[in-house]
Amino acid sequence: MREDVEALDIRDVTANWVNAEVLSRQIDERIKALADLSDTPLFFGRLNYLHAPGAEQAEGAEGEQFYIGRRHVHDADGDPMVIDWRAPVSQPFYRASRKDPMDVGLRRRFGYTGGDLTAYEDEHLSDPAEPSGGATTSKLLQQEIERPRVGPMRDIVATIQPEQDEIVRSGLSGTVCVQGGPGTGKTAVGLHRVAYLLYAHRERLARTGTLVIGPNRSFLHYIEQVLPALGELEVQQATVDDLVAHVEVRGTDEAAAAVVKGDARMAEVLRRALYSHVTLPTEPVVVVRGSRRWRVPAYELEDIVRELLQRDIRYGAAREALPQRIAHAVLVQMERSGEAPDDRVQDAVARNSAVKAAVKEIWPAVDPAKLVLRLLTDAEFLAEHAAGVLDEDEQKTILWARPVRSAKSAKWSSADAVLIDEAADLIQRTHSLGHVVLDEAQDLSPMQYRAVGRRCTTGSATVLGDLAQGTTPWATRSWDEALAHLGKKEGVIEELTAGFRVPTDVIAYASRLLPHIAPGLTPVASVRENPGFFKVRTTTETSEVVAACEELLSNEGSTGLIAADARIPVLAEALTAAGIPYLAPGEETTRDTRLTLVPASLAKGLEYDYVVLDEPQAVVDGEPDERTGLRRLYVALTRAVSGLIVTHSAPVPPQLA
Repeated sequence: MREDVEALDIRDVTANWVNAEVLSRQIDERIKALADLSDTPLFFGRLNYLHAPGAEQAEGAEGEQFYIGRRHVHDADGDPMVIDWRAPVSQPFYRASRKDPMDVGLRRRFGYTGGDLTAYEDEHLSDPAEPSGGATTSKLLQQEIERPRVGPMRDIVATIQPEQDEIVRSGLSGTVCVQGGPGTGKTAVGLHRVAYLLYAHRERLARTGTLVIGPNRSFLHYIEQVLPALGELEVQQATVDDLVAHVEVRGTDEAAAAVVKGDARMAEVLRRALYSHVTLPTEPVVVVRGSRRWRVPAYELEDIVRELLQRDIRYGAAREALPQRIAHAVLVQMERSGEAPDDRVQDAVARNSAVKAAVKEIWPAVDPAKLVLRLLTDAEFLAEHAAGVLDEDEQKTILWARPVRSAKSAKWSSADAVLIDEAADLIQRTHSLGHVVLDEAQDLSPMQYRAVGRRCTTGSATVLGDLAQGTTPWATRSWDEALAHLGKKEGVIEELTAGFRVPTDVIAYASRLLPHIAPGLTPVASVRENPGFFKVRTTTETSEVVAACEELLSNEGSTGLIAADARIPVLAEALTAAGIPYLAPGEETTRDTRLTLVPASLAKGLEYDYVVLDEPQAVVDGEPDERTGLRRLYVALTRAVSGLIVTHSAPVPPQLA
C-alpha cells in the first residue's frame, strides 16, 4: 500500500503549482501514516461470522472471516485483508460474549512476542457444546496486559474491554466524562475514542481539528506514540498552560491566591472591569461630507450603545459594530433628504474621523493583559468591580504587593495567564475545535475548565480523571461541577472500576487511603490474576533504596523510583555514586537504561512495570495540606504494573497502617 502511494505520479493531474503542493503534502502524510512500526503486528484478532453481516456492516458472505487490526489493509486488487478495529464489523471482537454472541461463531486472539506470532486462543461463542460458565478471562489478554513495558505508552486495541469499547464508540455530538481509578485504562480509552471519532467523522474533524490536553510535557511525551501507531498523525497535543500562553509565565502564586484566581467568580469580575470602559455618549457626532453636515444626536448614540450592550456579544465585536451603526444612522438621514447612498458610502462614513473619535471615546480598545494587571495592582479598581463577588480578604489575597511598570515586565503566574485568556475571550471569541480530550482533569481550577471549554464551544469533549487523584488545592469536588464550568452540563458521566494495570495487592494497599481522600468513591477492583510483587521495607540508609532499585531492575521491563520532590537531589546523587544510569520523567526508556527518577509531583499519568516508592510520609509532607498530600501519595502508590517496594525510615502515614 505504501509503495503504491510512493509510485503516484501527479505531474499531469494538477492544474497549478498550488494544487501540486497540496497534493504532494497529502501524499507525504499518507506515506507517513503507512509506515511500518517495529514490534507492532497489523492484526491481533479474527472473527468468524455465522452468517453474512448486514448491509450496514460491510460486505461479507456466509461464514466469512475477518482479520481485525490497527488499520485497514488491502491487497494489490483492493480486497480487504485486515479490517480496521474501528469499523462496525469489528465491534463484536470487543463486545461479543456467550450470552450475546452477535452472530459470531469463533473469536480468535493472536499472541505476539517481539512482533512474532507465538500463540493464538479460540472462543467458540455460538457452540452449544461450550460451557457458558467457562473461563471469563482470556490468558492472552492477561499476558498482553502484564507484558513488560519499555518506552512510551502503547495502544490497547488488542485488549479493549466491553465497558471501555462502549465509551470509545460513543458519538461525536456528546461529551463524555470518565471517572476511573488507577489502572482502569481511562487515558487509553480517551485516546482510542479520538482515533474512533477520526475514523467515523474524518471530514468534519479534519475541518474543525482535535486536541489532546495533558497535565504536563512529560505526560504528553509518554502518550505521544499511541495515535500515530493507529495511523492518526494530525491530532494536536498541549497542556493548559500552552493554551493560555498570551504572556510569559515567570512567577508563582501562594496557594490561597491561586485558589481565588482560579475561582469561577473571577469571570464576573473580569466582565465588569472590561465593560466599565464603555461610557454612554453625552455629545452628538457631526459628520461632514462635502458641503453637508450630518448630526447624530447624543440620545440616538445612547440608544445604539445600549442596544449593543444588551445583545451580549463580545466586547471587540460590539466595538467593531459601533461605527457601522453610527454610519447607518447617518445614511438614514441622507435617504430622508433624497440622496441614494450605498454600502460604500456607509463604509466611508464609518471611517470618518469624527466617528472614529466618538468610538474611541465611547468604546475604547482594551488590552487583556493590561486589564488583568490593573485589577491585580489597583486596589480601588478591584474593589469597584469585585464588590459583592469577592470579599475584602479575597481581594487582598490576589493584590500584588509591589507596583509593576508594564504588562511586559510583570512576573505573571499560571493562574494570571488563565485570567488573561478569559479577558481575551471576552474581547474576541476563541476558536473552537471539533473535539477535545482533557486528561487528569481533576486537577483543574474552574477558570482552567472555562479556558478548555472555550476551545470546544461548538464541539464535544472527553473528560478523563479520578477525583481521588486531585492534588491541587482547587481540585475538582464533583464531575457535575466540572462539566458545568466546562460549559458541557449535558455531558454523560461514566465510571470505570475494573483495574487492569495495577496488581491486586498494590491497589488494595493504596485503597486504604480512599476513605480519607475521596469518601464514597468506589475502590478499583483489580481483575489481574497475578497479585503482583509488593513489599514494605524499613530502611536506614539511602543505599538501601538504591539496592531496592537494583533488585527490581533484575526483572524485565521499566522501573520507576518515585520520591518527594525534596528528596530527588539526594537520590540522584546516590544513583550516580552507585553507577546506575537513570532518566527524567518523559524521557524514553531503552533496554540499557530502564530506571526513571520521578518527583512525586510529576508521577501522575505515568506507569512503570516496577516502582520503588521512597518515604511515603515525605510525599505527604511535601504538599500544603494533609489531604492533598495523601492524594499525591495515592497517585505515587498506583504507578506500578507488576511490583512495588515501599521504603521508609520515618513511620508510614497512619492512614496506611
